[in-house]
Amino acid sequence: MTTTPRWRALTHHHLFWPVAVLVILLLVNVPFTPDFFAIKMTDGHLYGSLVSIVLFGSPLILVAVGMTLVIATGGIDLSVGAVVAITGALTCSYISDQADQSALSGVFLALGIGLGAAIVCGLWNGFLVARMGIQPIIATLIIMVAGRGVAQLITDGQIITVNSEPYKLIGGGYWLTLPFSIFIVAAVVAVTVVLTRRTALGLLVESVGGNAEASRLVGIRSMRIKIMVYVFCALCAGIAGLMISSNTSAADGNNAGLWIELDAILAVVIGGTSLLGGRFSIGGTVVGALVIQTLTTTIYTIGVPTQTNLVFKAAVVIIVCLMQSPKFRAKVFGAKLGGKQTAAPAPAETAPAAEASPKMEVS
Repeated sequence: MTTTPRWRALTHHHLFWPVAVLVILLLVNVPFTPDFFAIKMTDGHLYGSLVSIVLFGSPLILVAVGMTLVIATGGIDLSVGAVVAITGALTCSYISDQADQSALSGVFLALGIGLGAAIVCGLWNGFLVARMGIQPIIATLIIMVAGRGVAQLITDGQIITVNSEPYKLIGGGYWLTLPFSIFIVAAVVAVTVVLTRRTALGLLVESVGGNAEASRLVGIRSMRIKIMVYVFCALCAGIAGLMISSNTSAADGNNAGLWIELDAILAVVIGGTSLLGGRFSIGGTVVGALVIQTLTTTIYTIGVPTQTNLVFKAAVVIIVCLMQSPKFRAKVFGAKLGGKQTAAPAPAETAPAAEASPKMEVS
């Protein structure tokens, strides 16, 4: 008797369906790659398909985490892909001009320049949205279009290559047998969770997303909250740009971070965060990003034709979103998962007026 309520509670958890789809996608790879779950140690480094998924999904996780807070305030940020390109272009351009590209002082200065540019982009987006009142999709579209051109101006339309071991560590190096980028992602996610779930910051972000005007009237500085989340989102995109350019030891102003904003939005939605703003889930976003990266890996593993892989990805995303919809589950799986449907209570019979109140006799 207790199995059905527990199963119903489990299936109604916001992480159940994203995790279920992630597990299914992982299992789909086994017939095509029998050692898919195998993890090997080579030269003191761990290698395997699971490690590769987390490694190549690290930039997407970072961008999606930043996007989560922006969406939680009722906004959107389409400029993250361009910020990825700008950050990588500036950093690699500075390192390539150094006589000693492995000098720590030059690498740290290059990182500061790249991340500083990302923060400026975030301030610009936040200023347009919060101060000027421009719709987020329009405000961030400016850098999405112009930023990609700026990145190509920085690189002169060429792919800038670097040969720096310290810089290579960020996206392509290993530490304690694991890819170093995993530790960066873990640190960013942990700090975000602590700030949004262990302090009042998360409630402030959700209140601004629920009703910005009402939040302002009760004393919450909604403008500052909005600017802050756009800066944080751009900073996450900047770190992702460092990872991508570091992993390839090159900066490509045209293709770096191309369409990553769409994958980030999909990851946020799969994770259960509403695009209307309000409540959000960092854990759900991380799972959603892993679903997107696993789906990309699965597409190549099972040999889906390249001209149809985007259609395949869209189909899987639609299925995940439908499975998360309570209305869809109630209509399709209500009888199987939920047992008996709860019928609406019948309206109570209205007592006659004579019985409802005693008659008043006039003497």
